[in-house]
Amino acid sequence: MNAQTIYLATIWIIPVLVAITFHEAAHGLAAYLLGDDTAWRQGRVSFNPLKHIDPVGTILLPGILLLVRSPFLFGYAKPVPVNFRALRNPRRDMVLVAAAGPAMNIALAIAAALLFHVVGYLPPNLAPWVTENLKNGLVINVVLAVFNLFPIPPLDGGRILVGVLPKAMAEPVARLEPYGIMILLGVLIVLPLLGAQLGIDLNIVSRVIRVATGTVLEAILRLTGNA
Repeated sequence: MNAQTIYLATIWIIPVLVAITFHEAAHGLAAYLLGDDTAWRQGRVSFNPLKHIDPVGTILLPGILLLVRSPFLFGYAKPVPVNFRALRNPRRDMVLVAAAGPAMNIALAIAAALLFHVVGYLPPNLAPWVTENLKNGLVINVVLAVFNLFPIPPLDGGRILVGVLPKAMAEPVARLEPYGIMILLGVLIVLPLLGAQLGIDLNIVSRVIRVATGTVLEAILRLTGNA
């Protein structure tokens, strides 16, 4: 492995691991504060990335999508265990626990954007590497937050939707959870590929996510004085 490959690996792997680790730890901490200590007892309220990496979702799936040049890249970490019945107010607290992950990613993105202002004080040989990590960290955290808010269980947005909908409407949405990943693969990858064969643009969901990501990135850059 040459120096360039190692450099590229570090400027992507570090921000990805930080984003995933803090995201999952935030879910576990929120659950603990709201009455459920399941994740706490299992050591999942941790900043050790090895506690959260899923071999398939974090490594294999993104790798395959890269190899096949998928129009959209995504993956997932090992879900933090939450016993919703142990929460003090299950329906309300389920929303708060689910929202904690994306909220943490937005906070990390803002922190990365703020740190752009101190890069100029670093040694010249270190500044470019730090800058690339911050850029990638900013983008990765916003993408992770926006993607996870997509309203299909088991994504955070799906859990939030189940928590805010009336019970009669929430139950059918909750029943989608075992099929959530397959639905996502369908709308993000299979549907656009099918549309390309038919000469129809069916890449609607990916486009919505890209627009939302761009809007959030622009807002953060303006908020932090970088635009």
